[in-house]
Amino acid sequence: MAMLPGPPREMTSMLDAIAGNRFAPRSGGIGLVRRVLRITGRSESDVDSRAQPIYSRWTTATVPIATTILAVMGQIELHLTAQASTREAAELALDAASTELQAALGDAIYSVIGETIETVVGNRLRAQGLTIAVAESCTGGLLASRLTDVPGSSQYLERGAVCYSNRSKVEWLGIPDEVIAAHGAVSETVARAMAAGIRSRAGTNVGVGVTGIAGPAGGTPQKPVGTVAIAVIADGSERVRTFQFLGGRELVKFQAATAALNMLRLMLDHPA
Repeated sequence: MAMLPGPPREMTSMLDAIAGNRFAPRSGGIGLVRRVLRITGRSESDVDSRAQPIYSRWTTATVPIATTILAVMGQIELHLTAQASTREAAELALDAASTELQAALGDAIYSVIGETIETVVGNRLRAQGLTIAVAESCTGGLLASRLTDVPGSSQYLERGAVCYSNRSKVEWLGIPDEVIAAHGAVSETVARAMAAGIRSRAGTNVGVGVTGIAGPAGGTPQKPVGTVAIAVIADGSERVRTFQFLGGRELVKFQAATAALNMLRLMLDHPA
C-alpha cells in the first residue's frame, strides 16, 4: 500500500517512481493494461444483457480480462482490464475483446480507446473536410461548447446560434411564423427548419437543430418535460428524431447535446 498526495501534478511523478522501483519488482512480470469502450444510445441494462455473455468467458481465458460497466451522463462505459506478462499480449487480448463487443453492440460503440464523442465527431468532420453550424434552443449553446472543447475545432465549426425564443427562430433562421404556430416550437418540423436555416446562413456542409423542453416547467401531456427534437442535415442526407429524456434540467440538456453529437456521428459514418 502507498499513500500519495491528491494533486495530480504532485502525485504522478511519485506514483511512477513507486510503481517502477517498489511495486514492479514484486509483480513477477505480470502487468495490467486497461481499455475503455464508450457507448451511447442504449440503456445500461441493454448493454449489459448483450455484453455479459461475452465478457463472462474472459475471466478464465489465457489472458484474463476483467470487465466493469459504468453508467455516466449520456453514455455507458465498459472498462476492460487485461492481465498479462507483456503489454503486447494484453493489447492483443483487448483487441480481440473489443472486436467481439463491437459485433454485439454495433454502432452504439463510438470509441474503443476512451475518446469523447465530441472528439470522435471532430475527427470525422476534419477527415471528411466538412464544416458545421448549429442552431440550439433548449441546450442553450452546450452543443457548440462541447464541439469547441476539441483542440483544432476551428477547422470545422463555423458558427453556433442560440435561438431560444420563437422570434429568434423567425428572425435569425428564417422559419415562418405559421410553421411554428402549426407544429409548435418543439417539433421535428421546427428542428429540421432550424438545421436547414443555420446551414444556409452559415454556408456549411452540415447543419444541426435542437429544440426541446428542458424543464422543470413547460411540459404538456402531449410534449412532457424532456421532449427534445433534433435534426442533422447535410448534402444529400438528413436525420430527424424526437427523444424523451429523463432527469432534471441539466441532465436533459446534456443528454440532448450528446444525442445530437451521436446523430451527427452516425450520419457521417453512414451518409446515405
